[in-house]
Amino acid sequence: MKIIIPGQLPGLNKVIDANRRNKYAGSKLKKDTEDLLCVYIRNQCKVKFNRIRLTVEWYEKNRKRDFDNISSATKFILDALVKCGVINNDGWKDIYPEFNHKFILDRESPRIVIIIEEA
Repeated sequence: MKIIIPGQLPGLNKVIDANRRNKYAGSKLKKDTEDLLCVYIRNQCKVKFNRIRLTVEWYEKNRKRDFDNISSATKFILDALVKCGVINNDGWKDIYPEFNHKFILDRESPRIVIIIEEA
C-alpha cells in the first residue's frame, strides 16, 4: 500500500518553535498536520492492517533540512494512521520495530511516500 502526500511535513525545528511560542501553538500544529494527513490517508487507503512494516520516502525540494529533522514527522504519520483507523495503535504490537527512511532530492515535486506492508 502506498500513500502519497504532496509537499512537506513540519520538521522537528518547526515543532519546537511552535511549542515555545505558546502552549497552544504546538498542539494546533500537530492537529492540523494530522488532519491534513488524514485527508490523503482516507482517500488512498481503504485497508485496515493488524501489524505494519513502515517505509517512508521523503522527497525534499532542497538539502536545507537535516535527516533527523525531516524524519521526526514520522510521529504525525503514525498518529494519523491510528486516527484514520488504518492501524489500531502505534505501539510495539502494531508496528514492526524497524522503520525504513529514504531521503531523495526532488526540486520539482516534494512529497512524502508512505509504504505500508503487513508485517
